[in-house]
Amino acid sequence: MGKPTGFLDYVRELPLDRGALKRIRDWNEFHEHMDDAKLREQGARCMDCGIPFCHTGQLISGMASGCPINNLIPEWNDLVYRGLWQEALERLHKTNNFPEFTGRVCPAPCEGSCVLGINSPPVTIKNIENTIIDTGWEKGWVTPEPPKRRTGKKVAVVGSGPAGLCAAAQLNKAGHWVTVFERADRPGGLLMYGIPNMKLDKEKVVMRRLHLLEREGVKFTCNTEVGKDITAKQLMDEFDAVVLCTGATKPRDLPVEGRGLKGVHFAMEFLHANTKALLDKSEPPISAHGKDVIIIGGGDTGTDCVGTSMRHGCKSLIQVEILPRPPDERAKDNPWPEWPKTYKLDYGQEEAAAKFGADPRVYLTTAKKLEGDANGHVKAIHLVEIKWEKNEKGQFIPKDVPGTERVVPTQLVLLAMGFLGPEQPLLEALGVERDPRTNAKADHGKYTTSIPKVFAAGDCRRGQSLVVWAFNEGRGAARECDRFLMGATDLP
Repeated sequence: MGKPTGFLDYVRELPLDRGALKRIRDWNEFHEHMDDAKLREQGARCMDCGIPFCHTGQLISGMASGCPINNLIPEWNDLVYRGLWQEALERLHKTNNFPEFTGRVCPAPCEGSCVLGINSPPVTIKNIENTIIDTGWEKGWVTPEPPKRRTGKKVAVVGSGPAGLCAAAQLNKAGHWVTVFERADRPGGLLMYGIPNMKLDKEKVVMRRLHLLEREGVKFTCNTEVGKDITAKQLMDEFDAVVLCTGATKPRDLPVEGRGLKGVHFAMEFLHANTKALLDKSEPPISAHGKDVIIIGGGDTGTDCVGTSMRHGCKSLIQVEILPRPPDERAKDNPWPEWPKTYKLDYGQEEAAAKFGADPRVYLTTAKKLEGDANGHVKAIHLVEIKWEKNEKGQFIPKDVPGTERVVPTQLVLLAMGFLGPEQPLLEALGVERDPRTNAKADHGKYTTSIPKVFAAGDCRRGQSLVVWAFNEGRGAARECDRFLMGATDLP
């Protein structure tokens, strides 16, 4: 490495975010940039560890350890330290089609398995990755690269989220004619409508890449739901192969009294409507303005609901989490290089704490019922503390703690409790076999379904997961689809 003692000479530093109380007044991205000299120091902290777990991308205890798309992290860290930004970008693009997306929204399992992180703060891999690609765009190094030849084969990709975009980009690179079908009015799937603008800018970041893909030859067909606007039979008849990347969009519901009241919405309904209103320059149909907001669910989607509600100007906010508060440091049963399950304030909770004085999350708590007013609109929620106990089968289940029930006023309840799997009508229309979790049944690494020439990748195959796993699967499905069409493949 360029600086063998860098990990001893420099401490971990991240660019400052815009102030929490300031940034909730707009929808702009909240991260600031770090100057080149500081970034080069951060690249120098990469310690030439010999076995770089950061890019292994394996599953340990059911969680990603290292980068699932095997980013060549030590290589581009060293190139950044040396000031060779264009070469760093070339290395980054070898494994990652869209580093400006992962650099903004990936939770960075690479950092969780960084060898330096065993006893020191890990290398700031995510920030360096994001700066490499942003520098590439600013310098004009990211340009359309249409394939030199066309195979004449036509491939349909259903769904334009992370997996679909990676599959489309790779199949187009192989020379196939790719059409991406998207039922929303804009392409991008989760990247467009599932992640808020302050976390991933739609016009400056997402659309910029989508326009580049179009110039490379990818065709996007929006406002088109396969199975409704175009039949499954038409798809099979008109294309040489089909890649399903529809995501896992069936939300987990809250089966309690009062669920049918007005003012109770799934998180994605809330987030999608807000981003669409922002892009259309209209008022959001679901607003948190002036309301007491309850968010049920403690994951990334719940955090995005917190950040969105803060920008609407909510009156108060509570985020309900059924799990216990994570420890401040790794627990003994969560050793390196596993993903560290530790407590942190994400951007949304930081904003709520700045406005209301404390982290909005309440742990080991669940909802018992919802109360409505005379007009059928939610006015209160009954919360109760729980404890986890084993049942007769040895499974941990939540048990109410007597005497802890409380009633909290609310006029907006957002359900962010995860997803149960893909919507079923298209899979049924195609006759694709499902696994016990209702996902499209296809082996990881092969991606072939029970129907010839139909492949499946991303959340519709593996269930709800990280954007970076969707990238892994989209690229892998493209490789196997290319092999099916041509008998061999050069795609990685």
